[in-house]
Amino acid sequence: MNANLPSITGFGSVSPFGATAGLLSGLEVEPEPIAAWPNATLRRAYQVQPFNPAKLVPGVKTRRLDRLSCWALVAASLALQDAGVNLDTIDRSRVAVLFASGFGCVELTESFYRSAALNGWTGTDPITFPETLANAPACHVALFHGLRGPNLTLGGENFAAEIALLRAASLLRHGQADRAIVIAGDALSPAVYQWYETAGLLSPACFVSDPPARSADFVPSEGVAALLLESGLSTERRGYAQFAGGRYARSGDSAQAIRHLFPSVPSLVFSAGNGGPCSCDPPAGVFRSCAGQAFSSQSFSRNDARIVASLPVADGLARSGGLFHLLLALSRRPGSGSALMLGTAAGGAFAALRLEVPSS
Repeated sequence: MNANLPSITGFGSVSPFGATAGLLSGLEVEPEPIAAWPNATLRRAYQVQPFNPAKLVPGVKTRRLDRLSCWALVAASLALQDAGVNLDTIDRSRVAVLFASGFGCVELTESFYRSAALNGWTGTDPITFPETLANAPACHVALFHGLRGPNLTLGGENFAAEIALLRAASLLRHGQADRAIVIAGDALSPAVYQWYETAGLLSPACFVSDPPARSADFVPSEGVAALLLESGLSTERRGYAQFAGGRYARSGDSAQAIRHLFPSVPSLVFSAGNGGPCSCDPPAGVFRSCAGQAFSSQSFSRNDARIVASLPVADGLARSGGLFHLLLALSRRPGSGSALMLGTAAGGAFAALRLEVPSS
């Protein structure tokens, strides 16, 4: 392992798997009927079940927060807890917060505009408006923990999470921060779900009480994943993985763009993500091209490499699921000493991250 590479030392998540510090277990969940808003007929999705944030993060107050801000605050706190970081012993001005989302605080935004349409602009709630801003989750995390380092919110079609992690690694590499909390995710709202439905993107499993066996079709999901990225760690404290590099391409040959990320590794794990519900360049196809070898869905010959299929909970976060793909891949325990290639693809664009798993 390279002592100069930043390490992922903690995970936190709020998802259909629950609110969790560290890796996930029991990775099979089913989409549930939506009860948060009225539907004329059955509609299903992977949903975050209600929970009490104050039981997980003492002192947190979330009454006026959008669910996305609440989840980001809880997930970031759980990541710090998982990493065993005591903020009282470090320089909080050297801790960055980066938040990535496809839709932002869509619930309160939707509520605010519906109120304006019904009551006029003078009839809206002015206290609600600040919570509609996309950077609200990152601000709440920084304010609650007293973090004064760089604070960035990123939105990017399909690859918001990967871009945030690349930006966090750049901050650490250039000495602008010693640690970075990277958070990514989205919440479902009636407008988002209806948009998916109107666009014809939803799986038949969204409309039936007895869903068919899992397929590649799109089932919307919601949730937030967070990780702590740290630099300058001792060899005894390497965490879950080290961030070794990444690439992001809006167009061109995806395979060529990422092939140099793993010129020579003894063991390689590809973790595929869909990148979007209408992806036309599946990551598995890109990985096949990179490998240049015939292989089955489980393994192929080059360098003892294998593909780990994505899970629908992460796929359902079409624009911001990159950190969930990463978390789920590591939760499947890739072998020590291997390199994990995380990839998402959509419409000819491609984002890839290389992470090296420390030897036990």
